[in-house]
Amino acid sequence: MTKILILQGPNLNRLGSREPSTYGTRTLEEIHEEIRALGTETGFAPIFFQSNHEGALVDRIHQAGDEGVHGIVANLGAYTHTSIAIRDALLSVGLPVVEVHLSNVYKRESFRKKSLISDISAGVIGGLGPIVYRLGVLGILDLLKNPGKNPISS
Repeated sequence: MTKILILQGPNLNRLGSREPSTYGTRTLEEIHEEIRALGTETGFAPIFFQSNHEGALVDRIHQAGDEGVHGIVANLGAYTHTSIAIRDALLSVGLPVVEVHLSNVYKRESFRKKSLISDISAGVIGGLGPIVYRLGVLGILDLLKNPGKNPISS
């Protein structure tokens, strides 16, 4: 069975109560439940991991590479814009990654417009709220079914 790591960075454990006008009112567990339902529907196994600690995220990426995970949907929160260590960890495992953001980072502070992982990701999805996870998973599944057929990756 295809295994997809849903990797969640800092402060995402606060979803539902954290800035609902920016991030919405659904909790992280509610979003994970939607992904579980999609997994049942389409036949993949989601693996969930959230941490507020950079090193824990790096360790989980390494573990994904060692345990036969097929792809990663990553919402790295603020680490998207700052963590070379996470970027290097993603490169080290060689798995397809889709970067996701609940909010539209291009409508926010200027420091959020720079991602350290977008250029190594198969795709980037943002600004649509929790559906970005569903779209990210479907993108990974499509890439896995059709390797080498992504016309815009290089």
